[in-house]
This record gives sequence, C-alpha cells and structure tokens, in this order.
Amino acid sequence: MNNKVPNNRAWLLVLPMLVLVAFSAIIPLMTVVNYSVQDVLGPNARFFTGTEWFQSMLNDDALQAAFLRQISFSLIILAIQIPLGIGIALIMPKRGWQASAVLILITLPLLIPWNVVGSIWQIFTRGDIGLMGWGLRELGIEYNITRNAGDAWATIILMDVWHWTPLVAMLCYSGLRSIPEAYYQAARIDRASKWAVFRYIQLPKLTNVLVIAVLLRFMHSFMIYAEPFVLTGGGPGSATTFLSQSLTTMAVGQQDLGPSAAFSLIYFLVILLVSWVFYTTIMNMQKDKPPHGGA
Repeated sequence: MNNKVPNNRAWLLVLPMLVLVAFSAIIPLMTVVNYSVQDVLGPNARFFTGTEWFQSMLNDDALQAAFLRQISFSLIILAIQIPLGIGIALIMPKRGWQASAVLILITLPLLIPWNVVGSIWQIFTRGDIGLMGWGLRELGIEYNITRNAGDAWATIILMDVWHWTPLVAMLCYSGLRSIPEAYYQAARIDRASKWAVFRYIQLPKLTNVLVIAVLLRFMHSFMIYAEPFVLTGGGPGSATTFLSQSLTTMAVGQQDLGPSAAFSLIYFLVILLVSWVFYTTIMNMQKDKPPHGGA
C-alpha cells in the first residue's frame, strides 16, 4: 500500500494572503469587539461595560426606525432591480456591433463614483436648473425632496435603480450567454413558447447568477451611505436617514466609540444573517424544483 505524505508546502503560497486578511479584517474586527464592551473616556480611562452598549443600541428608538427604513429600502431595491435587470438582459442584442455598443452604454452609470452620483441627482432634481425638477414643475407637479419625504424616497430609489440596475443586467446577460445553443434548438423543435423557454431553460440556468446579484445588491443597498447623504443629507427630518448615516454620526460626529462599536457589530451580523437567509432560500427553491421536460 502506497501511503503518500501530503505536501503542505502549497500552504506557503496562501500564507501571504492569510497574513493580509488578518491585518486588514480580523485585527480591526477584534478592535471593534474590544471597544464594544468598554466605555472609553480617554486614552487611559476605560471601563468594562459588558453587553450594556448592545442592549442600549437594540433599545434605541431612533436606530430601530433607521433599521426599518433601511430594510424597507433594500427590499424595494431588490423588488425593482432584479426583475428589471433580467428584463434588460433578455432584450439586449446577443451579437454584432450592437451588442458591444449596448454593453458600453449600459455600464456607464457603474463608472461614476458614488458621491458624484449623489451630486448629479441633486442638480438633476432642482427646480431651477435641474432637468427633472424643472420638467415636473412645468407639468404642474409639486416636487421637493427637501420638504416632502415621499419625493425624497422616490428620488433615492430612482437614483439607485439608475445606478445599479446595469450591474444586475450585466450579470444576467453573462448568464444567458453561457446557455448552450442546444437548449434553444430543443425548445424550437418542441415549439416551446417564449415564456416556456424563459421558465424552464433561462431562469433555472440563471439561478447562480441571481444569487450573486441578490447578495451584492442587498449588501450594498443595506450599507448605502454616500448617495442619499449627498442628495438629501438624511432629510427631510430623518426620513432618509439610514443605518450607515446613523453609525457615522455616532462614531465620527459624536465620538461615542463604545456604542458605535456595538452598533457596527450588530449591523455586520444583520447583513450576514439576511444574506445567509437569501442564499439558502434561493438555493433551496432550486433544489426543491421538480425537473421539467419540454414545454
């Protein structure tokens, strides 16, 4: 019997990345955990508080309201961008110069930095010089993102849809392009309808791509900061103040290191939990789906 000793020298190739991850992620995370259980009064004045900051953050009415706004925003974004991205990918040209031109045009919003996106839409929605604000005013529609919470919410959602739906469309387009032509040939032989092709061929093949799209869009929308902060500053009132803005105000503006550290850990765990729920739900739906023949 030939017993070969495993060669562990390959781990030396991974070691630099492990060290980099330790310094860039694990050590800062442990620092945040350390701050979350202490009351920091000065460089040499710290007192152990246990879970006091966590309890305080979970019972904070303002943070609970911000959490509801945040989760509502993320669910609305997913409900709009995932179907819209799939629809755009389905109608995009597959070959020729048209495909290249559409790919270039559709990715342009993704190239714009987040804070610049907020500035663009802030100007775009102004009633005096902005095309959208001026157009709505000329149509007799009352529109003011600084006074009306509904207008502010609608504008932030529209801005995010414009900025990030191309990412979903690109992911879905790559998934559609990876489907072998033989599937479509079999569908044509069976005289399958366009809906049947989408339902039984395209959508199942897009499952893995959609998992990536849902997770990416949820995580980013749940951590969104620059765009709404530049556009509305969290207003009117606190109507568009999300968790990221509350955390920044607490950590940077108020210098409350203990509460902000506890808050950031809760924030981090919520993102992990909801992402895991999305992932397991989508994958279980795919496993439980019965096999279909030609439709």
